[in-house]
Amino acid sequence: MPKVLTNGIKIHYWQVGEGRDDMVMLHGLTGNLAVWHLKLVPEFRQEYRLTTYDLRGHGRSDMPSTGYTTRHMADDLLGLMDALGIERAHLFGHSLGADISLHFALLYPERVGKVIALEAGTAALVHLRKRKDWPGWSDWAKALERYGGVRVPREKWHDIDYMLRQSLSVPIVFGLARGLPRKGDKLLKLLDTTTIVQEYQDTAGMTVDALAQLNNPVLLMYGASSSYLGTYEMLRRVLPNCKTVLLENCGHFGPLEQPEMLVDHMRSFLQGDAVPEVPAESGA
Repeated sequence: MPKVLTNGIKIHYWQVGEGRDDMVMLHGLTGNLAVWHLKLVPEFRQEYRLTTYDLRGHGRSDMPSTGYTTRHMADDLLGLMDALGIERAHLFGHSLGADISLHFALLYPERVGKVIALEAGTAALVHLRKRKDWPGWSDWAKALERYGGVRVPREKWHDIDYMLRQSLSVPIVFGLARGLPRKGDKLLKLLDTTTIVQEYQDTAGMTVDALAQLNNPVLLMYGASSSYLGTYEMLRRVLPNCKTVLLENCGHFGPLEQPEMLVDHMRSFLQGDAVPEVPAESGA
């Protein structure tokens, strides 16, 4: 279990691959680095040196009580890259991991090649996701019932802490352990003893105006039926150097269930080939 000390905490990471260029992969909220190793790491390990790691509070990384804004976690990434001698890397993140990738590129553009932001949410638009009519609540409730038999009362749909706790009873959905019971003790500790739910909603400087100054090439990938298409529309409008892809028959977690959908788009973007702009359908 290799770890590095950065920002006063130990970060657990894996590093594999034969390529000369670096790519760092960042998982989403309540996930861990294992999500990348079933399909995407084997796919790209001949072309890149790949670094995956557990965000603070997740997996085998330390769990401090505070420090969960994307700014804090961007600085964790900076410390990890410094410790591993990674001068410059492409970044690939899902959901919260995509938010951290964008914030890191905003803060340290010289340390970033290209950014692949898969289903970014961004705290700058969290006010939209707090609305009781945000379609993500319905999608989340349906997923809890479909995967875990958990029926969430309608009045609880917009309670993020409640919804996260209900998610812990759902068996593992992705990876080699799919279908096995989730180890919920650490995730409960994350919710009970840290400020992650509150700090997840803090822009920490990554405002819409700030994002408009991000000049690194960005590939935005979203599911065509994602609840985050409102964020997709904002980002594709304000980012000055971005390409976009909408993945058919796919929601927020669909790309993790079907990672083969991502490979050709990722490879074309990273190798400099044209990735066609795909207009959004209807967005939340």
